[in-house]
Amino acid sequence: MGVGVRASWRFVCVLLHLVRGWWTVVWVFPRLSSLQKEQRIRTWALALLAKLDIKLVILGKPPTRGPLLMVCNHISWLDIYVIYAACHCRFVAKADVRRWPFIGKLADAVGTLFIERESRRDTLRVVHHMAERLRCADVLAVFPEGTSSDGVRVLPFHANLLQAAIAANAPVQPVALRYLDAASAAHSVAPCYINNDTLLGSLWRTLSVPRLCVTLTFGDLQSTQSRGRRAWSADLRRAVEDLRAIPVNSTLGKRHVDCWHRR
Repeated sequence: MGVGVRASWRFVCVLLHLVRGWWTVVWVFPRLSSLQKEQRIRTWALALLAKLDIKLVILGKPPTRGPLLMVCNHISWLDIYVIYAACHCRFVAKADVRRWPFIGKLADAVGTLFIERESRRDTLRVVHHMAERLRCADVLAVFPEGTSSDGVRVLPFHANLLQAAIAANAPVQPVALRYLDAASAAHSVAPCYINNDTLLGSLWRTLSVPRLCVTLTFGDLQSTQSRGRRAWSADLRRAVEDLRAIPVNSTLGKRHVDCWHRR
């Protein structure tokens, strides 16, 4: 089967999976308990990675309960679903995501907090809401770079959203993402969503390359330790960079390799 035909077939499978996800959150979610929703979300995210032919490797300990704020580097529109495949959380995402076809509806249905990053007033609103959710023992996740990158390095972290963890006296967990060629372990830019990339273009690139591997590495919990949010933000960025340097074949804390059966 040629690359184009194979990618086209997988594109149809992914599109149908997104439609099924949309149908589930509209018609099924209203009848489910919170625990049932969490289970459905993780199962759906794992199935999405399977249809994209992406192997998931998890290092470290994913969170099982809050209050906790996860901070992670940001590479692709896929990042959210990679993390959902490992653990349940609520994301803080840019308001543009809400307008994405299918994906926006899915993000809204699972409790995503949307933020207008250019608006200081909206940032204050979201920080207040985040602090409330942390006091209710939620697990939240943010991408403090504020934008996606090519994954070669971690961009500087914005410190504003860390104020929620400080206000709620909640710990923060650094998390590192990497997309690699599964055969060679070389860095892959296929899933990137940067510059002039479109969502469809990024998806098509991901479908057109050989099998990928995504590593998700969870670090140790940190408390503020009287650090200001800017100093803490810089320390967390260094922690994410250190996590990205851990070899893929490391057995330390490895939880999952190939979380699905290849179809």
